[in-house]
Amino acid sequence: MDPSTSRPAVVIDNGTGYTKMGFAGNVEPSFMVPTVVAVNESFINQGGRRLIKRSSSWLAQHNAGVMADLDLYIGEEAMSKSSTHNLKYPIKQGQVENWDAMEHFWQHCIFNYLQCDPEDHYFCLTESPLTLPESREYTGEIMFETFNVPGLYIAVKSVLALAAGCNASKREMTGVVVDVGDGATHVVPVAEGYVIGSSIKSIPVAGKDVTLFIQQLMRERGEQISPEDSFEVARKVKETYCYTSSDIVKEFNKHDNEPSKYIKQWKGIKPKTGAPFSCDIGYERFLGPEIFFNPEIYNSDYKTPLPALIDKCIQSAPIDTRRALYKNIVLSGGSTMFKDFQRRLQRDVKKIVNARVRASYARSNREVKAHPVEVNVVSHPIQSYAVWFGGSVLASTPEFYTACRTKAEYEEYGASICRTNPVFKGMY
Repeated sequence: MDPSTSRPAVVIDNGTGYTKMGFAGNVEPSFMVPTVVAVNESFINQGGRRLIKRSSSWLAQHNAGVMADLDLYIGEEAMSKSSTHNLKYPIKQGQVENWDAMEHFWQHCIFNYLQCDPEDHYFCLTESPLTLPESREYTGEIMFETFNVPGLYIAVKSVLALAAGCNASKREMTGVVVDVGDGATHVVPVAEGYVIGSSIKSIPVAGKDVTLFIQQLMRERGEQISPEDSFEVARKVKETYCYTSSDIVKEFNKHDNEPSKYIKQWKGIKPKTGAPFSCDIGYERFLGPEIFFNPEIYNSDYKTPLPALIDKCIQSAPIDTRRALYKNIVLSGGSTMFKDFQRRLQRDVKKIVNARVRASYARSNREVKAHPVEVNVVSHPIQSYAVWFGGSVLASTPEFYTACRTKAEYEEYGASICRTNPVFKGMY
């Protein structure tokens, strides 16, 4: 028996904005850090200049590279080094774009945060539903070659989110996952644990766009916030004060009639000077999340709201799965945590479905009456780390270890084995 199977697997969910990491079997991740790497490239530049002056001294560039690797930070620590280091974001819109930075990031996650030996644990990593097979190969190469892990499973985020949202008594692995992260929004239908790839939909509106829209609104209103601090202030305003409104006109009237009740004040300290500042938080409290339901107020090039996209996604799925998909729409990602987001989404999807049923009834000359379609949007307290929790649940089942790609398989067949990862029995 492999001794690694007796130890809990390591679960790492790499997102565009944040990475969640921990061990299988836990209820919540041990660490949740921004997916950013701070690199001091002055060492490399100095080494390069020395190399031009003395071409024989190749050791100078080698030492410069080593020093740059040592002077490297991730997460909140990296954000605090922004004045002296170059910040690199390895993941953009759900896809890894900088593999060197990603490898450094994983290295710090494993050795500095989780403080475990990767050779002693199986690993469960996550990927976006539209990830290329070549990206899985790169991930496999890094994990097996650099970290020498005994086993690796790369799971689709949507499947894990569905596993997190279902009941413990009956694991229903058919549903639609609405994954709204910091850099990407995907609507993914899943039937019996398998992603219906042809029906995946995505929109160019995500959590970062909400932050940028709030930043724009505050700037247009003339709030006195320094440009370098405005994005961070907008992000904190989004996380602290924003909510989803049921009627945008009523919300405008509320704020106009009772400003003292609805307008909040943000107080902060400028990081460079230490001087205190304050600003009013008004319409952006509900206009920020509104871009998911009326995206034209933010981006005139895109006008399809999220509820219409969900309906379009389900209608493009096989007809025998549609009722089950409408019945189990699962929310995932930190940008779905706005107050009343689930209630607004369920109401709007139900409106679209009911309108279609009524139109169908009218076309049949009121002779054929369809059964009502049940629409249910599932909300739960762990939405912000639902993907990680789903990975923790599935990686703690005995079937997980049999589904993993092992080091022996990698050495025999190469990185191509990581292109596919089977759905295993523990998922349903």
